[in-house]
Amino acid sequence: MEKREPKRGKHGIISIKAKLLAIIVPLVVLLMVAMVLIAYNTSAGMIENYSRSLLESSVGNQSSHIEGWLNENIETFQAVKAAVESIRPDEEQLQTILDTYYNYNSNYPRGLYIGDETGKVFQAAESSLKEPDPVHSVWYQEGLTRVNMAVGSAYVNSQGENVISASGILDDGSGSTRVISADMTLDRISIIVNGFMEMKNAESFLVDGRDGTILANRDNALISTRIGESGSDAFQKQVGEKIAAQDYDFCVLDGNMTVFEKVAGTDWILISYVPRQIVMSDLVRLRTIMILISVVSILILCAVIERVTHIVINPVKKLTQVITAMTDGDFTVEVTSKGKDEIAVMSRSVERFIRSMKKMIASMGDISGKLGAQADTSDNMSRQMQSAASIQSESMGELNSTVDQLSLSVYEIAENATKLAGVVADTKADSGNVEHKMRETVEASQKGQRDMEQVGKALENIMFSIRELESAVGKVGTASGEIVEIVQLIGNIAEETNLLSLNASIEAARAGEAGRGFAVVASEIGILANNSADSVEHISKLIEQVNELVKDAVRQTGESAKDINQSSEMIHTAIDTFEKIFVNIRETSEMIEHMVSKINQVDEVATNVAAISEQQAASSDEILATSENMLEQAKGIAENSAHVAEESKSLTASSEELAEQVKLFRI
Repeated sequence: MEKREPKRGKHGIISIKAKLLAIIVPLVVLLMVAMVLIAYNTSAGMIENYSRSLLESSVGNQSSHIEGWLNENIETFQAVKAAVESIRPDEEQLQTILDTYYNYNSNYPRGLYIGDETGKVFQAAESSLKEPDPVHSVWYQEGLTRVNMAVGSAYVNSQGENVISASGILDDGSGSTRVISADMTLDRISIIVNGFMEMKNAESFLVDGRDGTILANRDNALISTRIGESGSDAFQKQVGEKIAAQDYDFCVLDGNMTVFEKVAGTDWILISYVPRQIVMSDLVRLRTIMILISVVSILILCAVIERVTHIVINPVKKLTQVITAMTDGDFTVEVTSKGKDEIAVMSRSVERFIRSMKKMIASMGDISGKLGAQADTSDNMSRQMQSAASIQSESMGELNSTVDQLSLSVYEIAENATKLAGVVADTKADSGNVEHKMRETVEASQKGQRDMEQVGKALENIMFSIRELESAVGKVGTASGEIVEIVQLIGNIAEETNLLSLNASIEAARAGEAGRGFAVVASEIGILANNSADSVEHISKLIEQVNELVKDAVRQTGESAKDINQSSEMIHTAIDTFEKIFVNIRETSEMIEHMVSKINQVDEVATNVAAISEQQAASSDEILATSENMLEQAKGIAENSAHVAEESKSLTASSEELAEQVKLFRI
C-alpha cells in the first residue's frame, strides 16, 4: 500500500505575494527608470535645443549690434569722405574738418586722418598718431583697394593698439592719391561682443574669416592673434578648422555648444559658445531630483503594492492554509468567503467540499465500523463453519469406520448363513446320524444363537450408527444451509464492500492528491471484496455439491436403515427360530418326524439369510463408498472454511486499516 507523502517544509514554498512582488516591483522600477531616462533625454534634448536657440538668438543679437555699430561708424566715415570730396577743401579747410571729428565719437577718438602717396599724413591737430611709414601701412594699402569706406583687417598700429581701420580712396581734387581712414579700437568691439550676451555663462569672440585673426575676446591677450595657432587650446583649434572649412553650422566642440554667425557686410565670424556641462547642470539637478522622486515613488508604490497584494492575496493565503490542513487530514477547519470574485467562488467551493468530505468521512467511519463488525462476524462464522466442517469430517470418519465394521459384520453374517445352509444341507443329507448330528446341531444352534445375538447386537449398533449418521447428515444439511446463509451474507457484504470501495475510489479521485492513499486502500478493499465474492461463489458451488451428496447419503442411509430393519426382523425371527430349534432339540425324539420339514424351513431361511446378507454386503459397500466420498467432501469443506477464515481475517485487517485511514481525518 502506498504510504502518505510527508509534509513539505515551509522553506520550499514561494508565496503568490512574493511572486507578484518579484514581478511587479522590478517592472515598476524598470518603468520608473525608463520614465526617468526618457524624461532626462527629452529634457536634455529640449534644453539643448533651447540653449542652441538662445545662443543663436544671442549671437544674432550680437551680430546685429556689431553690424549696426559698424554701419553707424562707416556711414559717418562715408559722410565725411563724401563731404570732403564734394567740398574739395584746401589744406586749411581739411584740417578744420579733421579737427572737428577729433574726440567726436568714442568709437574713433582720434577722428579721421588722410595719407597720400608721399607719406604725408593729415590728422587732427591734437591727435598723437604717428605713422613712420604710412604708405606701407595696413590702412593705406587696404584703402587703395576701395572707393567706399570699408573695414579692413585688424592690426596693431604704431602706438601698439589693436585696431581696425575703415579706409577708402579719397577723391578730393588734390591730384594726389589719398586714402581717408579712421581707426576703431578692438577693445570697443570686445565690449560689444562680451556685453550683449543673452545667455548666462556663455562667451563669445569675433574672428576675421579671411585670416583667422581674433578681433574680440574676453581674454585681451588673444586679440589680434591667429585662432588655432600653436599653444591654443583644443576648442580654438577646432573652431579654426570649422572656419577654415567655412562650416558655420551648430556643433559641440570640446564639450562646448558652439554657434557661428557671420557679421553682415564683413568677413567677420562671431562665435558664441557655452559649456554643455553648465547647460546640463540644471538638468543634472533635475535628474537627481527625478531620481529621488522616483525612488520615493517606487518605495511608496512598493508599499502600496505590498499592501494591496497582501489584501488581495490574504484570502488565498487563508485558503492555502485550509487546503494544507485538509491535505493533512484536518477537516475541522472553516472557510469564510466574502465577495463575488474568483477567490470567493473558490472559497465557497472549498467550503462545500469540506462539508461533503465531512459527511463522506463520517459515513466511511460508520461503514468501516460496520465492515469491521461484519468482518468479525464473518470470521466467527468461518471459524464456526470450519469447526463444523472439522466435526463433520470427524463424523464422516467415524461413519466410514462404522460402515466398514458393518461391512465386516455383514460378511460374517453371510459366512455364517452359508455355514448354516451347509449345516442344514448336511442335516438333510445325513439324517441317519441324528443323535450325533443333533449334538453337533445343539452346539451349532448354541453357537448360532450366540452369533445371532451378536448379529442382533451388531444390527442394533448399525441401527444406532445409522440413526447417528442420519442425525449427522441432517446436521451437515443444516450446517450447509447455515453455511449457505453465511455465504450469502458474506456475498452481500462483499457486494456492499465493493460498492463502498467504488464510491470511496470516486470520492478519493475527486479529492485529488489528498485522497490518493485513501484511493489505494479503497482499491484494495474492492479487490478483497471481489476475492470474497469469488470465494463465496466457489463455496456455494461446493455446498451445493455437498447438499447433493448429503441428500444421496440420506437416501442411501434410509434405504440401508430399511434393509437393516428387515434384516433385524429376519435375524430376530432367526433368533426365535434358533430358540425354538434349541428347545425342540430337546424334544427331538418326539418331533423327529417333523425334523425334515423344519430342516427344509431352516434351509429356506438360511438361503434367504444368505441372499439378504449378500444384498446387505453390497449395500454396505455402497455406504462405504458414499461415506468415503462424503469424507472427501467434508475435508474440502474444511479446507474451504479455512480459506474463508483467512479471507475473513484479511477482510478484518483491511477494515481495520480503512478505519485507521479514516482516523487520520479530523471532522
